[in-house]
Amino acid sequence: MTTAQTSVQNLLDFIDNSPSPWHAVASIEAELEKFQFIRLDETEKWQLQAGRRYYVVRDDSSIILFVPGNKSPAESGFRIIGAHTDSPGLRIRPNAAAVNDGIAQLGVEIYGGPILATFTDRDLSLAGRISYTYGDGLLAHKRVHLEEPVLRLSNLAIHMNRKVNEEGLKLHKQNQLSPFFAQLTADQLPQSHFLALLEQATGIGGSQILSWDLAVCDTQKGAFWGANQEFYANSQIDNLASCHAGLQALLDTTVLNQTAGTAVCAFFDHEEIGSKSHIGADGSFLADILQRISQAISPEQEDTARALAQSFLVSVDMAHAYHPNFPSAYDASHKVFVNQGPVIKSNANRRYSSESISAAHFIHWCEAAEVPYQRYSHRSDLPCGSTIGPMTSARLGIRSVDVGCPMWAMHSIRESAGVQDHEYMIKVLKQFLLS
Repeated sequence: MTTAQTSVQNLLDFIDNSPSPWHAVASIEAELEKFQFIRLDETEKWQLQAGRRYYVVRDDSSIILFVPGNKSPAESGFRIIGAHTDSPGLRIRPNAAAVNDGIAQLGVEIYGGPILATFTDRDLSLAGRISYTYGDGLLAHKRVHLEEPVLRLSNLAIHMNRKVNEEGLKLHKQNQLSPFFAQLTADQLPQSHFLALLEQATGIGGSQILSWDLAVCDTQKGAFWGANQEFYANSQIDNLASCHAGLQALLDTTVLNQTAGTAVCAFFDHEEIGSKSHIGADGSFLADILQRISQAISPEQEDTARALAQSFLVSVDMAHAYHPNFPSAYDASHKVFVNQGPVIKSNANRRYSSESISAAHFIHWCEAAEVPYQRYSHRSDLPCGSTIGPMTSARLGIRSVDVGCPMWAMHSIRESAGVQDHEYMIKVLKQFLLS
């Protein structure tokens, strides 16, 4: 394996072990333990010690990790990498199960903006967390992942949908998205059968389970593909690939031991639905943590503002790679290609946070790391997506650039990207943290 392939194999393993935002944070925590990171509790007083590394988890699906630099934040600012742990898809409703003509189905809601047709005819399962009661009315939470296929969203045969190849697969969002999960007899209750599945997976009695946050997930593992194995495919590349790249950059030995500024990785849930939550990028999480870091190092109130004034955020999300079958979907002057380097994303209406100075900084870091870069601008007649960059930059008052690795089939349940780009991104993010 090449170095780039080794990095991507590590990424594929990370994604396979992270079928939900709650699992993604747990995977990150497991990696941090290898590097002696200390978990901080937001309800306790903090005493940060020189040479130590720390992280904070909020509500199990957002995480911020940081390494204090050789200089105080007031002297050198924060170097922040931002990304998100969630991906678009289907989420299970509170009253989950129903039966129709002997077939038990799960009711779902659409989370974010998935390509719905890609969920059909795949080996699907469930992942997320449950909340349950134990002992004398105590509450607890537990991650759950049913690794075997238990769900399927079956297509309608072409004999009954004759125009599907001409008009595309159209699924009614309320009536046609409920996956099958069992064939039941007349005396079997679908909700009890569903709870029995959760009990089998978690060891928690079905009668103890009070509520859940469960996502429909794919069971197919990530894989390399292409004649030269130069591409890779998996679910949730958007945006676990960016979380992984930021994590690997921060955990580099040089970054851990030699940064002047405080290095921060902030990985948020809820980006795909607008980030407006207590754990999202448009909430207080990052601002709270940066303020507490600054105050723990220097009690001077003004030092937090001084630190933010010289901080920088690299918002890392994925980018739209040129698709040769659909050339009209792209601005002809801004086509970006897989395996040709990270993409700087720009939008005049600030859907991305990049501007001339922040883009120039990123170009400088790419050149220093000997990494190629590309520039992307969306077609003016198509709505442009957004990222955590603009809202985080505005909330904190810091400069930001939006970047990402190019990929195909964004928001499909099976996305693809280029092997070399992931290593490029790790290299330039490491250069940024050392800047």
